[in-house]
Amino acid sequence: MDFCSSSSSTISSHEEPHVLAVDDNLIDRKLVEKLLKKSSCKVTTAENGLRALEYLGLGADQEHSTNNNGSKVNMIITDYCMPGMSGYELLKKIKESSILKDVPVVIMSSENIPTRIDQCMEEGAQMFMLKPLKHSDVKRLRCQLMQCQ
Repeated sequence: MDFCSSSSSTISSHEEPHVLAVDDNLIDRKLVEKLLKKSSCKVTTAENGLRALEYLGLGADQEHSTNNNGSKVNMIITDYCMPGMSGYELLKKIKESSILKDVPVVIMSSENIPTRIDQCMEEGAQMFMLKPLKHSDVKRLRCQLMQCQ
């Protein structure tokens, strides 16, 4: 199913929103995946920002790719601090993409640093959440996702 082929598409309550979860820590990634699935979301995971970009069709060698996974993702949730490419850098790449710029991006971090939070929000993050995520956080996310699409 193609949930987000255009910015005007809506997700009805019986459809599963598709979330791309990006985190270099396996335990955190599994926790986020489990919480999202519990909230009736379809989940794809990536262990770093580069893998996420590849999945979305924005990898270095995919600039003119016909990979259309990005149009099937309704939200991206990413850790801030990852090796290679930070969640902030991933956010910037997504917001620079004409295809993906309207996909909500949520940044997670175990560190509550106001300047970091402000920087992400100014760059277009939908939300900044502190780890570890709880079921109530994911329920709030899903609720926002249903309204923002």
